[in-house]
Amino acid sequence: MTSDSMYLELVPEVERLLERHLGMAKEWFPHQSTPWSRGRDFEPDWTWSDAEFPTSRGVRSALYTNLLTEDNLPYYTLALHRCFGGVDGPWGEWSRRWTAEEDRHSTAIRDWITVNRVIDPVHLERSRMAQICTGWFPNQVDSVPAGLAYVTFQELATRVAHRNTGLAIGDPTGRAMLAQVAADENLHYLFYKDLGSAALMLDPDAMVIATSQRVRNFEMPGTGMPGFKRHAFAIATAGIFDFSIYHDHVLEPVLMRQWKFDKLEGLSPEAERARDDLFEHVESVRQAGERFVSMRGPAPVQAG
Repeated sequence: MTSDSMYLELVPEVERLLERHLGMAKEWFPHQSTPWSRGRDFEPDWTWSDAEFPTSRGVRSALYTNLLTEDNLPYYTLALHRCFGGVDGPWGEWSRRWTAEEDRHSTAIRDWITVNRVIDPVHLERSRMAQICTGWFPNQVDSVPAGLAYVTFQELATRVAHRNTGLAIGDPTGRAMLAQVAADENLHYLFYKDLGSAALMLDPDAMVIATSQRVRNFEMPGTGMPGFKRHAFAIATAGIFDFSIYHDHVLEPVLMRQWKFDKLEGLSPEAERARDDLFEHVESVRQAGERFVSMRGPAPVQAG
């Protein structure tokens, strides 16, 4: 089945899942998530210090990475259109709704960070400019199977990262704000996961091959931002998101419990090889996670 054929076959399912999403999504307002009474003017000669909001380096890195990821929205919308066709019909309606909800996340996170002075706002703005001017978006995500494979894992990973960041902050307003963001991301994940299940029924070979390629070459959305590797290490050290969490709370739930890749039968030889390569990669992620956790010790955050 070609990508165009799958696109057309999935239109009724996209319509059904969009209707379900609209029935489940709850309206919320970023301005209600920010403790504005904590705010004050930024004087011209003011210099930021981490004493403004005492927290761990890992939490700051997670907030920085989460926000710049959300700021990169224009390029993710571009990637959606590239994978899923034009702007008409249910596919286009979903893409626009998803974009509107994701844009709300950057507003809520930035307002909360700014009012609480968690991160140097000058550094944050310069990083935003650098991130957007880079124009990074997932490469080789140019078909319906590849797009569904990527966004399913990406949305779940983002949900886990936001939730765990909120748990690690130690501030009830920040925890509540990020819980709301994570709730949105969970609905996005459910949409893509179930659409991926429908695609798997239409063409299991194409979905297995695409999933294997995307997982084995997976890059988190923040990959293109300034200092990403340094921040990713701090986030992992804080127990907010690491290989072990990625394996246990992202890869395994989708591949085994949801899409049941281990139980698929009748695959083509190419798809069988792709599945073997995928399982080998997942096992290497598990082992890397165990090694890191053994060196770091128990995570301060309860992941999930």
